[in-house]
Amino acid sequence: MKKFTTALLLLLFVFSVSCRETTQEKAQDALEAAAEDTENNLENAGEAIEEAVEETGDAIENAGEEINEEIEGTDEMPGGDDN
Repeated sequence: MKKFTTALLLLLFVFSVSCRETTQEKAQDALEAAAEDTENNLENAGEAIEEAVEETGDAIENAGEEINEEIEGTDEMPGGDDN
């Protein structure tokens, strides 16, 4: 009976260590996956910001061109006092 109890305790110990290692591996895998997701999300956010900056710059440039066209158009109106 003593051998049986010792064998059972040894088996339980081995099983416990195996479960602990599996849990640690799963936790590490989950952490690595979360880090990768975070990296991808940051890259996507950076690309979206760059695109927004470009679009804003284009909008400002277009607005400046429209203002210049309006100013030039006003100067060319007949009856102006340009003399």
